[in-house]
Amino acid sequence: MAGIENLKRTLSRIDGRGYKAYKDIEGSYEFDKFTLYIDHVQGDPFASPSKIRVRMMQTKAELPPILFSNAVRRMALEDLLAREIKKVILRTTQKRRGTGKSGLITIDSGGQEVLKRTALIITEDWVEARLHIGLPARGRTVLGRQAEEMLCKEIPKIVELGLQWQNLPQQEGEKFVECIENQEHIRSQLDSLGLVGFIGDGAILPRESGASDRPLSGNDAVPFKSADSLNITLDLPNPVHGTKDKANTITGMGIPKGVALIVGGGYHGKSTMLRALERGVYPHIPDDGREYVVTSYDAVKIRAEDGRRVEQVDISCFISDLPYGRSTKAFSTDDASGSTSQAANIIEALEVGAKVLLLDEDTSATNFMVRDARMQALVHKEYEPITPFLERVRELYESLGVSTILVMGGCGDYFDSADTVIMMRNYLPQDVTSEAKKVATTHKTLRKVETTSPFTQTSQRIPLAESFDPSKGKKNVKIDAKAKDLILFGRDPIDLRYVEQLVDISQTRAVGNTIHLATQRFMDGKATLSEVMESIENFFDEYGLDALDPFHRKERHPGNFARPRKYEIAAAINRLRTVNMRQKTS
Repeated sequence: MAGIENLKRTLSRIDGRGYKAYKDIEGSYEFDKFTLYIDHVQGDPFASPSKIRVRMMQTKAELPPILFSNAVRRMALEDLLAREIKKVILRTTQKRRGTGKSGLITIDSGGQEVLKRTALIITEDWVEARLHIGLPARGRTVLGRQAEEMLCKEIPKIVELGLQWQNLPQQEGEKFVECIENQEHIRSQLDSLGLVGFIGDGAILPRESGASDRPLSGNDAVPFKSADSLNITLDLPNPVHGTKDKANTITGMGIPKGVALIVGGGYHGKSTMLRALERGVYPHIPDDGREYVVTSYDAVKIRAEDGRRVEQVDISCFISDLPYGRSTKAFSTDDASGSTSQAANIIEALEVGAKVLLLDEDTSATNFMVRDARMQALVHKEYEPITPFLERVRELYESLGVSTILVMGGCGDYFDSADTVIMMRNYLPQDVTSEAKKVATTHKTLRKVETTSPFTQTSQRIPLAESFDPSKGKKNVKIDAKAKDLILFGRDPIDLRYVEQLVDISQTRAVGNTIHLATQRFMDGKATLSEVMESIENFFDEYGLDALDPFHRKERHPGNFARPRKYEIAAAINRLRTVNMRQKTS
């Protein structure tokens, strides 16, 4: 392993040469307090930035072991340190040093959600940050002196201020870790308590704007207060910071399993509550406002998605044979309608294990959600292939144990099926279940039940690995996340605009590479999509995300990935337009 002086000599030697001379600095270098690994040098100043790692031994970092004593605490502390390093970079580094990405120093850090990432790793022995840097050049000429300033002055400053505990905001760090652990503790209790979600008193659900995920401030930010009848107090492993007594308990509204309706007038907070719950499958940073909005990990947002591709999905429980005798037991289309796409979205979510469905009437197909008595009278059932969700929502819970949280402002027929009805008024909830049941009794529906067969367990499909092609041009594997909602898989785009629980482009990047990993390791022509997803979950649990880098080798920068759920991975597979599947026969 070379020392810092070797790095300086090499940079001096290549100063003024062509950009490819930077390849000479690849390797590892021992600094006073840390080791620098230059794993990959970009091909030119306009290419993707170079990849470096900085590793500091715990004897020098002195991170308190109590703060990474279990998997949740470790994830939280890793997330916090990546954020702190980003802050240090912004306040201590020079922004521009030449052409293209010259002078750039970045680390993959999170937004409002806390996710397991590859950007920072903590072990018992060391802590390592994985950075991207733009090696400086004028045109395509090496600027060796500026590179020396970056690598030998700025990087040591970043390491010292971002990884050594004595230089970090220690009270804030402890609060951060304890807050994340509290949230995951609540999530672990939901099932045994008969709940699918929890919203803590004092939560701020509205966001700053449609373009910002930060909490709304000012008088319009109404603190959440549980309806009395749904109020529950939970024990926590750590105090709740920000409360007067910092008690190890929290009080808020529990949302029971079953069918829960969120009703109320327009602009009173129905959809805002649902959006908070759909993001509540992830822990949130302190002071986000939703840090104690916790939803079952297996909750999936469902919506209509006109135009999406559907491949071999059995939607017959919702949509029976189509005109001209077209079967829906293995339904495929390149251009799904609102109702067929929403039916497929539900079946696909159930196929890989969803236990809670989240729906909003505003983003649902009207004819999929309900068919009222007058329409039944005019259009006879023999001419209507759709069995609306209204007819199945109760059965989903009683037969399959799948709960539903549904925002509904325009159809009281759902009162008959609901276990819990929550009315939002001025962003505050009221339990109106008994009133809704009285309304249902007093104003009986005239619509007829039109189900002709029971809702059976969804069929399983087998993805065929040969239908996935990640190649492009001369590259056998070319996978790129162009945005949070768009993957280029080889030549084929995967449109994820309506997969609403993807929250970070690093998750999207991981999804694309996970699909390729799955085709190489787990798709053998026999494994169902559900089995493939379980294999991926187990693989991540055992090996982490580093292996997602297609060029990964031991002791190398693994890229900037954040862990996605199996539901979003499966959703991406289902939206790849080249994918072929066949239904598993019993």
